[in-house]
Amino acid sequence: MTSEFSALLKRLRREANLTQEALAERAGVGVRTIRGLETGERADPRVTTVRLLADALGLRPEERERLLSTAVLRTPGGEVPDAESPTEPPVPPAAASAPEPTASGPTRSPLHEVLADVADQVAQTVAARWRREEEQRQVHDPYPLPVRWRPVAEELTDHWANIRRLPPGSAPTPLELGGQLDAIVDVYRRIPSGRLVVLGRSGSGKTILAVRFALDHLKARGHADAVPVIFSIGSWDPTAITLRDWLAAQLRRDHPGLAAPGPGGTNLAEGLVETGRILPVLDGFDEIADGLRRPALEALNATTLPLLLTSRPAEYAAAVAETDVLTSAAAVELTDLTLDDLAAYLPRTARKARGRSATGWEPVLHALRERPRTQAGTNLAAVLTTPLMVTLARAVHSDAPDGDPAALLDTRHFGTPEELEDHLLDNFVTTAYRPRPGSGPLRAWDPERARHWLGYLAQHLNRLDTPDLEWWRLGYGMRRTTRTLVTALVIGLTIALVDGVVGTLFDSVAYQLLDGLVAGLLTGLLFGIAYWFMVAAKDAAVEPSAVRMRIRGGERRTGWNPLRRLMIGALCGLVFGVGYGFVRGVLNGAIAHVPLPLVLAGSIGDGVLYGLMFALAAGPALGLLTLFETPLDIRSALNPISLLRTNGRTVATQLLVWSPVFGVLVGFGSLAVVYPAAAVLGPVAWNLTAALKLGLISGLGGALGYAFSLTSWGQWTVFSRIWLPLTGRLPWSVVAFLEDAYRRGVLRQAGAVYQFRHARLQHHLARGPRAPLRTSDPDGSPRGGPLK
Repeated sequence: MTSEFSALLKRLRREANLTQEALAERAGVGVRTIRGLETGERADPRVTTVRLLADALGLRPEERERLLSTAVLRTPGGEVPDAESPTEPPVPPAAASAPEPTASGPTRSPLHEVLADVADQVAQTVAARWRREEEQRQVHDPYPLPVRWRPVAEELTDHWANIRRLPPGSAPTPLELGGQLDAIVDVYRRIPSGRLVVLGRSGSGKTILAVRFALDHLKARGHADAVPVIFSIGSWDPTAITLRDWLAAQLRRDHPGLAAPGPGGTNLAEGLVETGRILPVLDGFDEIADGLRRPALEALNATTLPLLLTSRPAEYAAAVAETDVLTSAAAVELTDLTLDDLAAYLPRTARKARGRSATGWEPVLHALRERPRTQAGTNLAAVLTTPLMVTLARAVHSDAPDGDPAALLDTRHFGTPEELEDHLLDNFVTTAYRPRPGSGPLRAWDPERARHWLGYLAQHLNRLDTPDLEWWRLGYGMRRTTRTLVTALVIGLTIALVDGVVGTLFDSVAYQLLDGLVAGLLTGLLFGIAYWFMVAAKDAAVEPSAVRMRIRGGERRTGWNPLRRLMIGALCGLVFGVGYGFVRGVLNGAIAHVPLPLVLAGSIGDGVLYGLMFALAAGPALGLLTLFETPLDIRSALNPISLLRTNGRTVATQLLVWSPVFGVLVGFGSLAVVYPAAAVLGPVAWNLTAALKLGLISGLGGALGYAFSLTSWGQWTVFSRIWLPLTGRLPWSVVAFLEDAYRRGVLRQAGAVYQFRHARLQHHLARGPRAPLRTSDPDGSPRGGPLK
């Protein structure tokens, strides 16, 4: 029996003039799948399959949403399936009362209402986030620097017929796309395809424009309109993940509540992307790793998503030369600031000279206007053409009490534009960390130490080839073997301490010191091996948790099946127990000088016993955690520190539940395993005291070992709170340092991660204090010409 989805899929295929075989080949699915979906024989299409079909058919956003809606909502009356289903989205209060379809006229589907309400919540948090960021970066103090643009060369844009979505045979004319910052949304809306590329050299204001676009678009946004969300595209690897999947992953990172289960087994983030409710603002195409820009542009061209893309001109032009322009996209290029712009802006940022209205910028502006061909005038005119350099000049020479702007004309110290830019970049950090009496929350950091720590962070980002400073990856700039050894060392020392302290309640101090050393060595080794295979060998990071723990009340739907967790826990416990028991048996036999055959036989027996003990305990304990997990609130748009604290609370609650349960199960489970095993293996030295000791130490030690190796908060603790400060690469109070750097304007926040204020600053700090001067921009783009 055919369904609405079957009929719609068949109609869309015929409108695209495709046979079932052709559609199957395009979508990469089987012909039998297509045939079964169109006849209704397959009544449960997966969202992944529907996505492939929509891409192959080249559907518009509204058509994609309708196809997805009819695929998911198949219960009688068009209602959302039962809320107890683990694959359906939690319905926000506003959507719970959505009207049902009636005979008097069509209404929007419940899926439409759910995602529309979620999109509204995302819009509110995005607007609040970027308003705060504009305030933090002093964009409106005293007013935004002018950002203007002009059309680019024709070879960097698509055909105007494609941009204007004209039918074949039409005679297209170019659109008028010139403008300035406050008109960016109006310019974008003139483009029928909804695709715009903004080019500009380093520091020209591309990110400022992206933020202003998002905020102005949100002001005029209707309930059904897409939400502009800024994504730092530099961290995207198009060879490893599709654009839509990457967008959904970024949404889940910055809005953890969107990881809640959504339609068809997906999550809310994927639902928003799939139904066109997110307008991607892709900032920093030029920051994509070398060699990946061409596949990135090809991947962008494989979609029809409306978007705004920013890039430096050289990198975009190189990618276009290798493949093609961004399909259906118009393009503009940001222009340089003028002398009139500087004359209007810089004096308003400085204090007036005593007794008169002039400021320290007047001599500089006079030199630029009256002596533009001198060495000083030429150098300064070449530098002060971008908002980045102007804001750095303001920070160093307007905001600092002893910053005399006339120093910029000193050709003895700044003989070239490059030396002048390095001066501004160097002194920006020094100025940002100058002592400020009565500065409120700002801490007193030594400028040289702060620069050293910032330099390590910049080098760390360069090694990872990403602009995103993620707290859960701060140790991942080290080699995988080093990370594994550090993790194993910290866990081993922790377990040795726990075993040594707790064990004294049962045995002598001398015995327990030896037992603690052995336990620490073994558990460190085994957790290190587990960490290597589960994390380091994959060169992956342990991602922050998207759930919270609720002991009482609350909805328990995270997509995890308790039975699956139980089986995973039992398998891990079995492997760990066998390894622990065998190695412990070998060590005990060697210490007691037992013959080798007996040592091996006893070690195998110990491995079997400990494997059963830990398997029977770890499985139920891990499965139990699922019953207390619930998704984070949909409105939870987090900054880096609140995400860290949320994960810390989640891990603490997990350990409070898991540790005693695991300990009790190990202790009493050992009695249940040992006594029956004695009938097969012979006499076993075990009693209630030994069971209590093992249960207590295993509960505490196992919980800490798991936390340090397999949670993002634990990895943060191992590297950012212990190892990196211990080796002098970061301060002991890393959280305070990062937050302070953000308040000083050295770092910025982009959702759940930090970034350096600008990529130029990151690359400059990564060079170190004694690096040679550059002769060009880090991007290789030409310097700006004289101010006019």
